[in-house]
Amino acid sequence: MKPFYIDPVLVSLGPLQVRWYGLMYVVGFVVGSQLLKKLGKEGILAPGPEKVDSLVSHILIGMFFGARLAYVFIYNWDYYSQHISELFAVWQGGLSFHGAIAGMAVGALVFARKNGIPFLQASDCCVTAGAQGIFFGRMGNFINGELFGRVTDAPVGIVFKNGGPFARHPSQLYEAFGEGVILFIILWSVRKKFSHYGVLTAIFLGGYAIARYVIEFFREADSQLGYYFGGTTTMGQILCLVQLLFAVGVYIYATKKRDSLKMSLA
Repeated sequence: MKPFYIDPVLVSLGPLQVRWYGLMYVVGFVVGSQLLKKLGKEGILAPGPEKVDSLVSHILIGMFFGARLAYVFIYNWDYYSQHISELFAVWQGGLSFHGAIAGMAVGALVFARKNGIPFLQASDCCVTAGAQGIFFGRMGNFINGELFGRVTDAPVGIVFKNGGPFARHPSQLYEAFGEGVILFIILWSVRKKFSHYGVLTAIFLGGYAIARYVIEFFREADSQLGYYFGGTTTMGQILCLVQLLFAVGVYIYATKKRDSLKMSLA
């Protein structure tokens, strides 16, 4: 079987390069911005669509720092502790989605404080509009031939150029549809059905954690970390369990706090 390979560089203009991976992120943020504007027009996002660009900026900055720092300190500190100069060399790869979630939460919190709205209102809008971005991000991973799955003899197996001579699960595609498409459809479909801010955030956190935990059984563990608990559990699964606990906590807090009612806005 011929190895799967797509040139990760879409266009080269002298020293400048446009990469598929970066393009996927841009598309995800553009789509997310348009969806946020729709939420603003529906009255779900206060103070309205005119603040969407500000919210996206806060989220983008938070995502970058959160994703990178989590990867450095959780996934690969043994390496970066000896190569501090490469701490933010993201062009070499190395981002953590769990870290991105934490970073985006910080960005949403700062935005909410600046604009005098409940944090859970901002986070609900971010996860509802932004879940689709996971699809584009994972497609970027697939095109890059990275974060591939475990060896398999199933018909879906693909030989990745950087994954050795054996066919592997295209786990990037599993994640793209499980964590991205399906989760986005659920969140967008039920966005007007809950009376408390925070429930959508809890659904996103819990839904992503469950989907990612299951798909991790098909995904190759990070080579520098391997497996835990007798070779059965990955770091990604450990973080998913922590995230699931956060999801339960957010749900309990949201339904008891009763900060704002969205039913009147729907």
